[in-house]
Amino acid sequence: MGTISYDHPDPSIFTVLTCPSSIPGEAVADFAIFPPRWMVAEQTFRPPYFHRNVMSEFMGMIYGCYDAKEGFRPGGSSLHCCMTAHGPDSATFEKASNSTLQPEKFQGGLAFMFETSAILKATPLALKAEWRDRNYSDCWTGLNRRFKGPLTPGQSG
Repeated sequence: MGTISYDHPDPSIFTVLTCPSSIPGEAVADFAIFPPRWMVAEQTFRPPYFHRNVMSEFMGMIYGCYDAKEGFRPGGSSLHCCMTAHGPDSATFEKASNSTLQPEKFQGGLAFMFETSAILKATPLALKAEWRDRNYSDCWTGLNRRFKGPLTPGQSG
């Protein structure tokens, strides 16, 4: 991966396998890995930003830890279906927002992502599993609101 001076790199640069569809710019499926890498972005937020996708994301941890979510352990996975908002947990957000930005080599883990334009659905077995994290959304507890609603006509920012 080349240097990215500003902003978090789009995950698509980590794509190692893709299955194109008949629609330009839309894949049936992409497979990406997030290997050890240098993080050198300046004056920005380095972890993946908060976002929603048109595609569904299934992410898994192979070894080590993930740089955007505490507690995401090897063998763990997450599923964010189409248009489900997600991003770093509150602890990662606070750490990244208050750290001094210097080049840093992340070599603490290996994660993968399978992304598809298809709608994915968890099986009944997965939904009933005792190891399922039923409090997954709690990782965003403690995030303070940082944006105000849209400006009204005549109002300045």
